[in-house]
Amino acid sequence: MINRLFPLHDEGKTIPSIDVTEQKSLDAIKQSILGSLERNVPRVGSRNPMIGAGGDDHRWQYPEIGYFWTDAFWLGELWLAYMLTGKSEYRNSARLRNGHLKKILDTPLWLSHDLGFLFSLSAVADYKLTGCQEARQLGLRAAESLRSRYNWAGNYLVAWTASHHNMEYARKVQGKIIIDSIQNLSLLLWAYQETNVASFYDAAIGHAETLAKYIVRDDYSTFHTFDFDTSTAEPIGGSTAQGYADASCWSRGQAWAIHGFAQVAEITGELRYLEISAKLADYALEKMGDDPVPVWDYLLPAGEEPYKDTSAGSVTSAGLFILSDVYRRVGNTERALHYRAAGMKMLFGLREGHDLTHLDEAEGLLSCGASHVHGATKTGQLKLAKAMLPYGDYYYFEAVLRALGHRQFFW
Repeated sequence: MINRLFPLHDEGKTIPSIDVTEQKSLDAIKQSILGSLERNVPRVGSRNPMIGAGGDDHRWQYPEIGYFWTDAFWLGELWLAYMLTGKSEYRNSARLRNGHLKKILDTPLWLSHDLGFLFSLSAVADYKLTGCQEARQLGLRAAESLRSRYNWAGNYLVAWTASHHNMEYARKVQGKIIIDSIQNLSLLLWAYQETNVASFYDAAIGHAETLAKYIVRDDYSTFHTFDFDTSTAEPIGGSTAQGYADASCWSRGQAWAIHGFAQVAEITGELRYLEISAKLADYALEKMGDDPVPVWDYLLPAGEEPYKDTSAGSVTSAGLFILSDVYRRVGNTERALHYRAAGMKMLFGLREGHDLTHLDEAEGLLSCGASHVHGATKTGQLKLAKAMLPYGDYYYFEAVLRALGHRQFFW
């Protein structure tokens, strides 16, 4: 079988030189992140951070059974630290969760599109860095489970799992896709690279095309979710779960799209996805103006609380560095420099305004992540609008390393 991936890897080409002052600043952030992780490995233990306590309490809170999608972002940070240092404590700490990850795969009602987040940053990371065959098999098993969510009539991955315990919820989710899922396609593409089984590729690209057609709007803003009729596979319409409104533009959703489409372009060599990512990025950068850190929704009406979302900032920044690198590799220096400058502005904005690594008591890296602002309003839990978030932290670390010229990650 012919492998249909044409990745844009060119390790033989020179990575652009980095300004000396910029290099020192990036190295300082990297070292402060490593210092924070070293302090917090024994504090976190074998648990999986879900969200910060909120306010000035920079301790992690941990999920109850049924909330799993955030479970591997801390692991991704540990594997990045292991990649940089070779210290066995990072590897060993990350592997403490293998039993938990296997249990997720063994429990059908716990499965969702988030298998990419969960296993790219754990099993695939382990295999790529150590060659562990058990980790490879775990990653492939997760990819098979993710592929099984693909609706071959509608060409989409079903986001969440329906259960007879809640039929109203079941009716809502069986034809639903969400923008976050673009981040999970790398697990399928990795499995295709490993096995040459075409259905992994077909599901990933089919879903990417569906997201591009229905989630991405004509102006390159994005819906958070989109629904299809499960009987006919006909489109119904877009809506939101975590943005301000169905017709608004949730900034973290936009960030997932920027990073995810750039990533698909990098892995496959399909430059159409690069252009989609670039236009998504242009939309976000225009809405941000001079502000280096996004508010939680790009179409927030006047009078609404403009909570910052540092997680949207870190994901967007990392995505901008992918855009820059891929444009450089295809010979478009002007766009490469443009997106790198934008990524650097966001990254240093996060560092200057929201970095917690100087606080010995802080268990995370960034303050002011907006997990679910409407949820905060409904429940009175301010932490849902303003707290540390493990995914914001992971992508912050990734963005720093991409800015320094690293290319080998776990996606």
